[in-house]
Amino acid sequence: MSTLPTLPVTFRPARTRAVLIASGVAILAVITAVALLLENLGPGERISFVFTGVLILGVLLLLARPKVVADEGGVTVINLTTTRRLAWAEIVQVNLRPGDAWVFLDLSDGTSLPAMGIQPGIAKERAIEDARALRDLVEAGPAGG
Repeated sequence: MSTLPTLPVTFRPARTRAVLIASGVAILAVITAVALLLENLGPGERISFVFTGVLILGVLLLLARPKVVADEGGVTVINLTTTRRLAWAEIVQVNLRPGDAWVFLDLSDGTSLPAMGIQPGIAKERAIEDARALRDLVEAGPAGG
């Protein structure tokens, strides 16, 4: 077992998040500039352009939301639209198999929970390190975490 991270610790796909946020802001800026520069657009059409840019930014911010927060009491998994708090004892295993889009947590009730905050995407090595760290914390249990 490697050295356990100091709690609390947050795992999130930082590079993916940066790309999503930067892209959203750039898209909003370009769409807003186009809306202001096109002379033949009326006020309603300009507002529609900007609204579309804001909507795209909102979707990209939603995609940038996932994270996994581990603290002394357990793990909080924040995915796109849901948040779930788990006690350490509820997590049986942490899985990141080749080809998986993100980590899956096998739970004591027999279900599996996706933890989208740890995803290989554009930072595969970082995701593997984060998955190992979370696995080590789960194996150490509340006393070790």
